[in-house]
This record gives sequence, structure tokens and C-alpha cells, in this order.
Amino acid sequence: MLSAIALIPSPPVLVPELAGGAAAELTDLRDAVVSAVAELPPRWVAVGVADADIEAGPQTVGTFAGYGVDLRVTLSPGAAGEPSALPLCALIAGWVRGAARTDASVEVRAYAAGHDADAAVRHGRRLRARIEEATDPVGVLVIADGLNTLTPSAPGGHEPDSVPVQAALDDALAAGDAAALTRLPSAVIGRVAYQVLAGLAETPRSAKELYRGAPYGVGYFAGVWKP
Repeated sequence: MLSAIALIPSPPVLVPELAGGAAAELTDLRDAVVSAVAELPPRWVAVGVADADIEAGPQTVGTFAGYGVDLRVTLSPGAAGEPSALPLCALIAGWVRGAARTDASVEVRAYAAGHDADAAVRHGRRLRARIEEATDPVGVLVIADGLNTLTPSAPGGHEPDSVPVQAALDDALAAGDAAALTRLPSAVIGRVAYQVLAGLAETPRSAKELYRGAPYGVGYFAGVWKP
């Protein structure tokens, strides 16, 4: 049974050990992420984007070594062993679990960035059907970023026309407008994850915004949808 959906971004600088001197700048975003996952039950399915479709079970261990620090994360309290190669969304899921909800257990579903909107929505509907078969409450953690071209210092370069696109995305997430997510342009980094969300949630009962901003020229949103 699907109980709640938390929406968070995926920047590695969310992790204080990776952020260095920038850690204090992201306090508001980090607090919003913690507040979002606080509304999930102990069992999570994390949804994100990767180079290919990837699944990782709760016993998986990962590391941020590829981002400069060998900080290990786990997808459940009892997971142990050597780290697996995981996409960033899975590492962020493991980090936020360990930082904010140590009781939680996470299964990760990362979807290839090349899926078109129809395929992503179908994936979301199939995932919703699978979640509804569970007898215990299941929360979904959507880990996705917006556009990376919002300011002159943005990693994707500055494209002023991307600013209203990001605003429309933020508005759709704040309002629970799943239909609008199906029309996102390919420039949205987390497009596929948001479109899986559209198939999963369809018409949420409520939506709550906890954070929107672009501190490094990348659009970040945190919030909660209730199905």
C-alpha cells in the first residue's frame, strides 16, 4: 500500500562530508530533505535516473568514493559487505536513510535517462501496482534534479530560457500536477524520474512544497505528495 511520496534532489553536496565549506549554504535544503523523508513509513522504494535501468535491494552497500570521499552508505540497517557500484540516486537514498531515518529499508529503482515519457509513465504504473500488493505501508522516495542551466555559474552553462521552465516544474511539483510532468523537456535532468512519478501518483490527494531553489544554478525541489 502506497502511503506517501517524498521528493528530494540528488546533489552530492547534500552530504556534509562532500560539501566542505559549502555545507552551511545548504542547511535549508538539507532540513527540507529530512522533513520530507520523515513522512515516509520505514519501507521505501527509491526512484531515480541512471545510465541504464538498475535495481538495488535493501542489503546493498555503496560508497561516495567516486565523488572524492570513501563514505559508505547502506540501504538498510543490517546491510554489510563490499560496496557495489551504484548510481548517484541510490547513494543519496542510502545517505538520507542513514542520516535521517536509520530505521528505514530502501529498494532502489533507477530508470534509464533515455526512456520517453510514455515508457516512464508505464514504469510508474507498474511500480504502483506492485506497491499496492504489499500489505504494509510503502513510501516512495523520488530523487531528481531540475535544469542545470539556471545561472551563469551553472554546470550546464547559462540558458536564460530555462528559468521559466524550472519555475513551471517547481509549480507542478508544488501543486501535485502529474499531468504537467509528462510534458517535461529533455533538458530536465530528472525528467524520467518525474515522469515515473506521474504514472505512479496520477492524481495525488495533496502536495506540499518544502524547498525550491537553485543555489548552484541547478533546480532543486523538496516536498511531499500524498496519494
